[in-house]
Amino acid sequence: MPNSSFDFRARARKAMVEVGFRPDFPPQVLAELQLIQQRVAEVNKRAEVRDLRSLLWSSIDNDTSRDLDQVEYAEKISDGVVRLLVGIADVDSIVERGSGMDQYASAEATSVYTGVATFPMLPPELSTQLTSLLDNQERLSMVIELTISSAGEVTSHDIYSALVLNRAKLAYSSCGAWLEDRAPVPPEVASVAGMEEQLRLQQQISEQLRGIRKQQGALAFGNVEANPVVQNGEVKDLTLRGHNVAEDIIESFMVAANVAIAQFLKEQGSLSLRRVVRTPRRWDRIQAIALQFGVQLPPTPDARALSDFLEQRKAAAPDRFPDLSVSIVKLLGPGEYVVEPPGEEREGHFGLAVHDYTHSTAPNRRYADLVTQRLLKAVLRAGTAPYAQPELRTIAGHCTEREDAARKVERLMRKVMAASLLTSRIGEIFDGIVTGASPKGTYVRLLKLFAEGRIMQGTQGLDVGDKLQVRLHSVDVDRGFIDFERV
Repeated sequence: MPNSSFDFRARARKAMVEVGFRPDFPPQVLAELQLIQQRVAEVNKRAEVRDLRSLLWSSIDNDTSRDLDQVEYAEKISDGVVRLLVGIADVDSIVERGSGMDQYASAEATSVYTGVATFPMLPPELSTQLTSLLDNQERLSMVIELTISSAGEVTSHDIYSALVLNRAKLAYSSCGAWLEDRAPVPPEVASVAGMEEQLRLQQQISEQLRGIRKQQGALAFGNVEANPVVQNGEVKDLTLRGHNVAEDIIESFMVAANVAIAQFLKEQGSLSLRRVVRTPRRWDRIQAIALQFGVQLPPTPDARALSDFLEQRKAAAPDRFPDLSVSIVKLLGPGEYVVEPPGEEREGHFGLAVHDYTHSTAPNRRYADLVTQRLLKAVLRAGTAPYAQPELRTIAGHCTEREDAARKVERLMRKVMAASLLTSRIGEIFDGIVTGASPKGTYVRLLKLFAEGRIMQGTQGLDVGDKLQVRLHSVDVDRGFIDFERV
């Protein structure tokens, strides 16, 4: 039977400490919270801020999310031209640079989501309340205003501060099902006059933006992360959450906003903190995987060709597409933060097929986004740059390292919960796909249970993307070890 007595929350906290996170807020941060409420009221009364509370703003996020960073609104202009507004929570107006709260957020650099516990970068009193773009709450935001042609091309951008009011806090599951005509309109939508038309327009804009990105070679992947189903402290299953058009909307608008902010900072001659995914070093292995399906990719990395291959496989075998996605994602490698000084060009984001890209749309959850918000405000106010280049370079390296550490914690906890689920299945044989092959070890992911472990015997000749059968040899729940042998 699965280990029902195992304390997953305690293990998640231990995992945080093991990689250098501090899961408890220090006294200085807690003391500063006492002064926050008054500051919020003062910030929202600033005279120079535009008042956009009358617009039909909405948010879409995970069903249980309360750390809301982004709201959206769209309107038609003429002849197929539309205006899209993306509002981002103005966290900088509350979290002052150099404060104890800022120092803690800088050190942690990211919120960590383990499936059984969330360890926020900022206290929940802020990230899920005072700086969150909650429904029916007036909030200060940074607004990215985009003009989009009938062909889906962004023809202009503008950025400014505004007061917003989220009229509908929506969830991916119910909103996506409705937009795909699989479920009735959510009550949060039906209760707001004009919101149905507003979201249908957002869906249309998203499809246009996605079409342009697809032409440029943006890569689309299946969901590759399993979510634990935990009941009464016991892991019952590991499932993949399906992707739907509601997620497409948020992803499209997020990418468009991040590109616009990166371009704006470049146009203004400002330092910027870029998010890059470098050209894949293991393109030869990606070629070999494509060749298994009869597709010959170009000899040098080509995002458009890889995108076409992925689209082809998704259409041909949607059930197996997440497995292919695992292999390609592993071979592309993780993203990282770099500093781009004025007048210089850094490598772009291979996966999104864009040259100018930053992280700016989640300042409640990522410190890099909060830093970008401060760079942006300095430009808008024609003020002194908040960070010198050496300091910004240090921040970039630290944010990259902490995001890597967060992924380790999240990956470990998925393994811990998978090991718990598999304790009663020692000796069984499973179908799997190789997700990692290096001198450090060879790893396999099961095709049906979405659990990943190490192949301890029979690894010779295996590489990423190979399919095989493995026998479950042993598990160690506390360490998240799942050991297989090749059949």
